[in-house]
Amino acid sequence: MKKRMLINVVEPEESRIAILEDGVLEELYIERFSREQIAGNIYKGRIVNVEPSIEAAFVNIGISRNGFLHVSDVKNSRRNGEEQSDSDSTTRTKGNKSRIKTLINPDQEVLVQVIKEGIGDKGPSLTANVSIPGRFLVLMPDSNLLGVSRKIIDEVERARLKEIIEELKPPPNLGLIVRTAGVNQTKRELSRDFNYLRKLWKVIEKKEKKAEIPSVIYQESDLVIRTIRDIFSIDIDEIIIDSEAVFKKIRYFLRLIMPSCVRKLKLYKENEPLFHKYNIEKEIEKINKREVRLPRGGSIVIEQTEALVAIDVNSGKYREESDPEKTAFKTNLKAAKEIARQVRLRDIGGVIIVDFIDMKEEGHMRAVEKVMEEALKRDRARKKMLKISKFGIIQMTRQRIRPSLKSVIYESCKICEGTGEIKTIESTCLDLMRQIKSIVNNPQIKKIEITSNDVVAGYLLNNKRKRLAELEEKFSKDIIIKGVIGHKTGETTIHSIDSKGNRSTIHVNDIMGWNEIS
Repeated sequence: MKKRMLINVVEPEESRIAILEDGVLEELYIERFSREQIAGNIYKGRIVNVEPSIEAAFVNIGISRNGFLHVSDVKNSRRNGEEQSDSDSTTRTKGNKSRIKTLINPDQEVLVQVIKEGIGDKGPSLTANVSIPGRFLVLMPDSNLLGVSRKIIDEVERARLKEIIEELKPPPNLGLIVRTAGVNQTKRELSRDFNYLRKLWKVIEKKEKKAEIPSVIYQESDLVIRTIRDIFSIDIDEIIIDSEAVFKKIRYFLRLIMPSCVRKLKLYKENEPLFHKYNIEKEIEKINKREVRLPRGGSIVIEQTEALVAIDVNSGKYREESDPEKTAFKTNLKAAKEIARQVRLRDIGGVIIVDFIDMKEEGHMRAVEKVMEEALKRDRARKKMLKISKFGIIQMTRQRIRPSLKSVIYESCKICEGTGEIKTIESTCLDLMRQIKSIVNNPQIKKIEITSNDVVAGYLLNNKRKRLAELEEKFSKDIIIKGVIGHKTGETTIHSIDSKGNRSTIHVNDIMGWNEIS
C-alpha cells in the first residue's frame, strides 16, 4: 500500500495537508491564517467570574471571548492525571457547597491551556492541567504520572516503554506519557524528546513570571509542523511539498526528531497544482456535498444541525442481490466504511446518528457494527459508539476540538440564513398585500412606498395592479411600488407617510418576519 502526505502551502492564506492511501484521500487538514487557531496555546489569564450553578469559571485570556474552565479541569481537581473516583465525581461537597469555589476565586491569576476552539458564540474550553506534546512524549507539569497511551495495546511493548520512562527519572512534579508514535522507539529517542520538552517547559516558566495578564505564554506550532509531529509515521512512504521554504523548514525539523526520514521528503516543482495532480480538489468538493455516492450504487446523506448530525443510508438503484436483506446488508457494509471516512474528513463532532437500511438478521447487524468500529479505529479523535439498535440506528459521539471543515470553507447564505429555503414570489407578494391592507386602514397614513426586489415588484404590478388600484381609490391613499435590481428577494421595506410628511418604516424579512424599525 502506497501512502503519501501532500503538503500544499503555495497560497499565503492557507495551508492544506492531505494523506492518501493507494490514491484514496483518507485524511485532510486545512488551516486558514485569517482564522487564528488557538487550540494547544497556553495563556496567563485572570478569573473573571465563578459560576457555582454550573461549576465553572470564565477566564480572560486576552481574546474576544472569555474562556470556559470547568471544575474538572481546574488544577488539583484530578489526581496524578487520572479521573476522579466515583466518590469524588460529584461537583459539590457535603452541605451542597460549591466545589469550584474551594479551588479558585474571582480575580485570581491562572495558567490555562486551550483544549477546544470556540465554536459559534461559545468561547474556547480551557484546562489548568497543562500538557506539552513532543514527538513521542507528552510532558505534564504539576503531575507525577508516568504512563503509556491506551492506544498502545501490546502489553510487552507497554511494559518496555514504561520501564524506559521510569529510567529517564523526570524531576518531581513533571509527569510523562508515551504517545502512540513512541511505539518501538529506543531509549535514546525518548530521552532526546524528554530533554527537549523539559527545556521548553523551563522557558515557559520563565516567560510566565515576566508576562502581563492576559497574555499568551506558549503558542502551538503551525499546521505543517504540528501534523509532522503528531501524524507522520514511518509507514508514510513520501512527503511531497510544493513550497521550497516549507520544504527546508520540514527538513530541518525532521533532522531534529527523525533523521532517518529526511530522505522521504520531495519538493514538488511541476506546473500543475499539487492537489490537482492527485485529484484532491475533486475530493474536497465531494466531501462538502450533502449526498455521497457509494461505489456500485447506494448513497449516504449527511445533515448537520446545531445539536447533532444525522446520516441516512439509501440503497438507491443498487440491486445486485435479489434478496432485499442481502441488498440492505451489502449497502450498509459499504456505507459503514464511508461514513467513518466522511466523519474523519469533514471533522464532524458532537452527537452523530446513523440510520442504516433496516436488516432483519441479527448477524448482519453485528457485522455492520463491527465494520463501523474497525473503520473508526484510525480516527484520532476521541469517540464512543453504541451498539446498533433493532431499528438499524447507531448512535455515537465524536470529540469536537475545532470548527468543522465545512465551517472553514463555507459560510451561511445571507439570503436564507442557512436554511436553504426562501418563500416563493407568490407567497412573498401575498404577505405584502396583507400588510398593505393593514396599513391603508390607518386614517393618518396618506402614502405607502414599497421597495423590493424587481421580480417581487413586477409580480405586484402585473398580478395585483387591479387590487392595488381598488385600495387606492377606496381609502384615498397613494401606493407606490419600487423594484430594485439585485435587492434580496426575501427582504422588502415599507415606508408609511402621514399628512405631515412623517415616515415610519417596516422591514420585511421572509426568515425573521415583520420588524418595525421606526
